[in-house]
Amino acid sequence: MTADRDRLRRLLDREDTAWLLDRMRRRLVNGKPLSGVVTLTSATHDQRRAVERLLGRRAGTGTSLTLSLDELDAVLRRSGAAPDGLADVVRLLIGTVPERAAEIAAWAAVYAPLDELVARRPGLATWRTWLDATGMVRRLAPDPGTASTLITSVVKVLDELPSDGVALGRLAAKTTRDAHGLDEGRPLTTLVLSAARVLAGSLPSGAGSAAERRAAWAAVGVHLDELSSSVMCLGLPGGAQTTTGKMLALTREAGEPCVLTLRQLVRDDVDLGVGDGRVWMCENPIVLASAADELGPACPPLVCVNGQPSTAVWRLLDMLVAGGARLSYHGDFDWGGVRIGNTLRERFPWQPWRFDTAAYQAAEATGGELTGRPVDASWDRGLRSALEQRGVRVEEELVLPALINDLRADRR
Repeated sequence: MTADRDRLRRLLDREDTAWLLDRMRRRLVNGKPLSGVVTLTSATHDQRRAVERLLGRRAGTGTSLTLSLDELDAVLRRSGAAPDGLADVVRLLIGTVPERAAEIAAWAAVYAPLDELVARRPGLATWRTWLDATGMVRRLAPDPGTASTLITSVVKVLDELPSDGVALGRLAAKTTRDAHGLDEGRPLTTLVLSAARVLAGSLPSGAGSAAERRAAWAAVGVHLDELSSSVMCLGLPGGAQTTTGKMLALTREAGEPCVLTLRQLVRDDVDLGVGDGRVWMCENPIVLASAADELGPACPPLVCVNGQPSTAVWRLLDMLVAGGARLSYHGDFDWGGVRIGNTLRERFPWQPWRFDTAAYQAAEATGGELTGRPVDASWDRGLRSALEQRGVRVEEELVLPALINDLRADRR
């Protein structure tokens, strides 16, 4: 059967249905299916009557007019006016969409590798949805050919992430054959970094600051260079076999914090001197500094993750856990602190250090209003509910005396 062009013109090629035909044309041009619903706000009486004639039923009341394209497709097929469905209707009545068919197919092919990637890694589904919602790929690549090359590179880079620790330039050289292929501002960098944020449990858009971008890379094991990525620690015994081990031993003897670069941690087979002992972890440098002030050389091993862990932090913690160390962690009682805790928990089986529902409810001093997007705490399912009910944040600075007392009781 062939479509009845004259009948279709009487039904759809008219002033009061022009909006509907245009909506269908735009969907095809944008590579979207002719399904779901379309809505016309402030519909006129004639526009509403035209839809009623199409569907053979009342179109509801109110100022807006909503029409199911699936229902319209079924009606036109059954009536014989358009046996091949709505796509054929648009082709017959407008005649311009077929010229875009190849382009539409090309754009659909562009996204296929992304869909395959998400099928393998469901954790990227939020990122994939964000790409569609923002049209980010089309904004960065003007045509399907350019976009296809871009997406191929994106998939290649993401297949390498997360990493155990790699310099950004090396990652770029390996995946793009260009050491500057992931430099800031490039389309590839924009797409990969948005995916990295999602892998780290954040929103794909990010804050946009240099510090935020550095943290997003670090969360998937990518550092901008071996010297800028560092970790603060206090009380690690160290050893006499390596330069870094000697430095740790000296700073412990002096009761002073030590800052280690990623370069030191990856180039030295560092003797950390902890073995299977406990290592305390905090979120903020103030805890480390206060412990140095009050406990000095008597402070037990303490590592500061300093917000979202850097590659150097991950490296040090990996080394400690590989040696048998037992980790205990405290962070800020706010949504950002919970996310950091979740990120650590995904990698290491740390135990809460006054960082659970009971500790939050017992905290008398409180900060400001709790804001941000709620998230479950993977180590304590009741913590989210407690935070939401109380609605205030409790930073580490507000519970310092209790934390210092715990460290004092663990003197070695």
